[in-house]
Amino acid sequence: MGFLKKLDWQLNLSVGLLLLFGILTLASSTEVLIWRQTLWILVGAAIIFSVSFINLKRLMSYRWVVIVIYLVSVGLLILTLLIGSEAGGNKSWINIGSFKFQASEFAKIGLIVILSKFFSRSHIGIKRFGVIFTSFVYLLVPVFLILLQPDLGTALIFGSIWAGFLLVSGLPMKYVAVALPILLFCGLIIWNFGLQGYQRNRIIGLLKPDADPLGVNYNAIQSKIAIGSAGWFGKGFSQGAQVRLGFLPAAQTDFVYAAFTEEWGFVGAMVLVIVFLWMIWRILQIGMKSHGNFDKFICIGSALLFIFQFAINVGSTLGFLPVIGVGLPFVSYGGSSLLTSFILIGIIQNIAATTI
Repeated sequence: MGFLKKLDWQLNLSVGLLLLFGILTLASSTEVLIWRQTLWILVGAAIIFSVSFINLKRLMSYRWVVIVIYLVSVGLLILTLLIGSEAGGNKSWINIGSFKFQASEFAKIGLIVILSKFFSRSHIGIKRFGVIFTSFVYLLVPVFLILLQPDLGTALIFGSIWAGFLLVSGLPMKYVAVALPILLFCGLIIWNFGLQGYQRNRIIGLLKPDADPLGVNYNAIQSKIAIGSAGWFGKGFSQGAQVRLGFLPAAQTDFVYAAFTEEWGFVGAMVLVIVFLWMIWRILQIGMKSHGNFDKFICIGSALLFIFQFAINVGSTLGFLPVIGVGLPFVSYGGSSLLTSFILIGIIQNIAATTI
């Protein structure tokens, strides 16, 4: 019981509220997915408490453990390309009976763990090219495999996490200035050779929001209609016309923020944002109070992951970013994403419980 008292219950509460927002949105659109999501939540809660009791500080002190986690995540990405099933234009899923597992979600943990271990010792040498290059190799391997699926959204999140680690480690701004034209060049290569036709059309549609309202811009237009018609307090639980009538696609995943806003209004949407920021604040607070650099980087990496996912999801919902299939943490439906998030929260709770 003494160990449980050391857990950060503000973090648990903020995560619980986000899960509640997701369940409410699912309940208003489909009953089938509620029970599946509830099952994932129960499994996730068990993961949090199980991970919290493991002596992770000692376990992660062994470099080989971190390397194994990273290599297993890379191996699963390779396995996905070999035997994975295709959905939505991406070969991202491994089928195990009736269960579908998205390996790229577990790879997020692998990347955060390996970069945290690396930068916890090498951040003082961030000005050296060798340090930057080695960390880039850790990034490049999973990103290359993910782009082969192709999953642009997840690849962008991986790149953003890596960039965040560099900046937090004290990367000089002159290095950033040098990197910008290189990144632009890489972007042009990816645009011409790495993107599928539908992915290019989504980006072009962002620049021409009124073009092709029944095609590439249909999802974004319906999302903005749902949000724009919500008002201050929304239309009420299960009263969202865009969701009930089937006009808003992927209302449980990519456009869950629009579905939630339509029913709970601007006030409800702001409450969701505030709760999410509360969760991020608690994660960073735990990281700041922790004693080891590895613990600090784990918290920072997890916060970066959640922030980038939130920004991309809400940004695409509002029409500021292209729709690239990124869910809202703890709110969107999805077992693989939810379990990955729960594992990270469990690790963070372990850090909180072992910090005196």
